[in-house]
Order: sequence, then C-alpha cells, then structure tokens
Amino acid sequence: MASLWSGLLFQTAKHWIAGESYEDALNRAARSNGHKIQGIVNLLGEEITARDDASAATQEYLEILKIIAIRKIQSCISIKPTQLGLGIDSTFFEENLGIVVSTAKSLNNFVWMDMEGSTYTAETVDSYLELIRKFDNVGLAVQAYLKRSEEDANKILDLKGKIRLCKGAYNESPEIAFKKRADISRNYSKLMRVIFERGRGFAIATHDERLIHEAITLSNVHHADFEFEMLMGIRDKRKMGLAQMGYRVSEYIPFGKRWWAYSKRRISEHPSNIFLLARSLISG
Repeated sequence: MASLWSGLLFQTAKHWIAGESYEDALNRAARSNGHKIQGIVNLLGEEITARDDASAATQEYLEILKIIAIRKIQSCISIKPTQLGLGIDSTFFEENLGIVVSTAKSLNNFVWMDMEGSTYTAETVDSYLELIRKFDNVGLAVQAYLKRSEEDANKILDLKGKIRLCKGAYNESPEIAFKKRADISRNYSKLMRVIFERGRGFAIATHDERLIHEAITLSNVHHADFEFEMLMGIRDKRKMGLAQMGYRVSEYIPFGKRWWAYSKRRISEHPSNIFLLARSLISG
C-alpha cells in the first residue's frame, strides 16, 4: 500500500517535476521549445552537508550544460547555492559555482542562482555581487516577500546584474518577511517597477495574472529586455499565449529524486499552488 501511495503521489508530482533524471528534464525542455518556450533546468535538493554530494551536483550541472549545447536545446540551468556547498564552506562553494558559470559562459549559456531560506540570503547576495564582477551570464532570484529585497535589488542593479523577481517559497518570520498576500503583491509591484526602470535581462517569475498584466503594461512603456518565467506544469496555456504574443517565456523544470520535499514545500507553504496545479490538471 505504501509503495502504491508513493507511486500515485509521484504521478501527481510529475505534473510539475520532469522526472528523476536530467534526461527527463531535457526532454521536457525540448518539447517546450516546440511551443517557443525555453527551459530552466534545476536539480532538486538543497542544504547539502557533504562535500562529495556538492561535488557530484556540480558535475551533474556541467554534464547538463554540455548536453544542452550538443542537442541545441534552448535551456539554461538554475542552481541552489547550498547544493554547491554554501552551507559547507564558502570557498568550496565559490569554486564550484565559478566552475559552473565559467563552463556555461564557454558554451554561450546562462546560470540562474535560486534564493533559498533566509539563513543563506546575505551570503548568497554577497557571492552574487562578487561573481558578476567577472561574469555577465549569471542572474539571481530576489524574493518579494523579504523586507530586505528592495535594498538587495538596487545593489544588484547598480552593478548591472540580472534579477529573477519571485514572491518567495519559504516560511519566514514576520520580522523579516511580509506575510499577507496583499503586502507581498504590493512589494512585488514596487520592485517590478524599479527593475523595469533600471534592469536589463531580468525575469518576472509569477503566475499571478494581475502582476503579469502589470508587467505587460510596464514593458510597453520601458521596452525592457526581460522574460516571463513560470513553473513547469502551472498555467501552461498562459505560457504559450505569452510566447505567441512575442514575449520571451521560460519554464522552471525541476528533476531529481528529492521530488517529495519540493512538492511538499510548494503546497504547504503556499496553499494557493495546489489550486493552480488543480486548475492546470483540468484545463492544461
């Protein structure tokens, strides 16, 4: 019974997780390319504590980048800092990250850095600000629910960095994060206006229709270089519609054996995602 239940959960999770191998993720990205949607491939797993595991994740990303180039798939990658060793040793992490970003650069590809829980926010931002002094093919997620994000966004924009603006997916304390949906959306709008005015090569990562419309309005004013980003399996018709309108669209394609932890966080910390998923299962 336990294995049957696990199997049913995995079948549901496969609507927003490509599978357990990077081949599953790359096949999904290739199919999305057929709809003029690019991929953002991500290996599931974070807060790695063993050097061997962080080194293995680094090597897996290098392999993914090489296969993307060989197969000419329109996709970049997105890494979690603790996946490459941020929680183990900062020098070790920076070496791994540098290898991944430099390899992507040599292959004319791009690397997004995900933002994790607030324990790692300051270190992640500082690492990124240092990295973009040497590389221009890397961007960083900024979470609108964090009260510090306006300051972080301006620091990044001052150095001509690239931002992926998202709402945030971790359960943070009210001392450091906005907790009400209206406050988070309000801050998202505020940050989005700043990024459209000052940014280049940025991403608006949201499924919120009101914020999508606001981004379209801002793009008509500022004619900015940006893309829409959404999760795999969520609002697929909207993604295709935006692509058909001429907007650049990418979908975040996670894969790996740690699919349950990812799914649980998406649902438990943001219950609205279960309604987005249910809507997608019904209407596509």
